[in-house]
Amino acid sequence: MKYAAALALFLASPALAQEPMTGAEFEAYTTGKTLLYGIGGQVYGGEDYLPGRKVRWSFLDGKCLDGTWYEAAGQICFAYVDDPTPVCWVFFETGDGLVAHLNGDETQSLYETGEADEPLFCLGPEVGA
Repeated sequence: MKYAAALALFLASPALAQEPMTGAEFEAYTTGKTLLYGIGGQVYGGEDYLPGRKVRWSFLDGKCLDGTWYEAAGQICFAYVDDPTPVCWVFFETGDGLVAHLNGDETQSLYETGEADEPLFCLGPEVGA
């Protein structure tokens, strides 16, 4: 009976058994795609994953940030042109897409909501000001 309860708990918690994605796995999954992300049931943003570990992020408001990603200490870290301070996530591949935990913190998570048919819509640089 104890074995059955332990097995049920294990099967009910697939994230515990799951290994974080490596940089190579993340690159193979994302390159050439535009993935959309949600947080707390709301649309959060999208990211174009370009060759050479380059990315373009948008909160889907027409403003885009170019950056790069790299693997460090088991996390996937992103640095963007507006702020080179890296933002690091632990990514997992699930049956429903990617799930990412900010600095490995499961209380701060993004999840993939789908793949866009087109690259992100990005407005040109602001003129004037």
